[in-house]
Amino acid sequence: MALRGARLNMEEPLQILFEDNHLIAINKGNHDLVQKDKTGDKALDDRLRAYIREKYNKPGNVYLGVTHRLDRPVSGVVLFTRTSKALSRMNAMFRDGQVDKTYWALVANKPPKDKDTLVHYMVKNERQNKSYCYPDPKPDSKRSELSYELLGQSDRYYLLSVKLLTGRHHQIRAQLATMGCQIKGDLKYGYSRSNPDGGISLHAREISFEHPVSKELVRITARPPSGDKLWDYFVEQLGIEG
Repeated sequence: MALRGARLNMEEPLQILFEDNHLIAINKGNHDLVQKDKTGDKALDDRLRAYIREKYNKPGNVYLGVTHRLDRPVSGVVLFTRTSKALSRMNAMFRDGQVDKTYWALVANKPPKDKDTLVHYMVKNERQNKSYCYPDPKPDSKRSELSYELLGQSDRYYLLSVKLLTGRHHQIRAQLATMGCQIKGDLKYGYSRSNPDGGISLHAREISFEHPVSKELVRITARPPSGDKLWDYFVEQLGIEG
């Protein structure tokens, strides 16, 4: 049976969104690392291993597979696997576009259309850790596509729902900025100032896919960061609980 809403008191509590024998998903904070990097900060995969080791009284090493990643300043659903079989199947599903991913983004500028599909050719600059969008193919560019829909607005900001149709480096951040809708707090892509918590207002709201073992439909949603007045406003405006 899947367990939802479990928490473990390690640093800030882990928010477990879904858990069974094969998969585990969490609601990532917009300061958390999915995996260790050169900062040496503790990462979510290590915290999840400790959670599994404690909860199931597992001695020694605990297996945990990373299926996908979110940029550190981005919040929302991150899915891990608890078996190597599930990891290989989920990796194939991500690669083949069989996992639907929906993001929410807060922007200060209203998009030109309430609903549209954006297609660009993106080039990643490794040195800058930044991607650039072009209307036509360039050397080493990758075709990048997403669709968006305007969900709501406040007096100063707009909430967009974004569906990724390809998976490129900083794709949503770069494509929305190219459209003139920089994500709130995203200095790298041209927003005017940072958010107080250092994150950006981009949230991985939902993923859905066929379970790699049971073949049932799995849909996992994550509430935007609580305590952020703007996110809380839109959550209330849309009448959602989670």
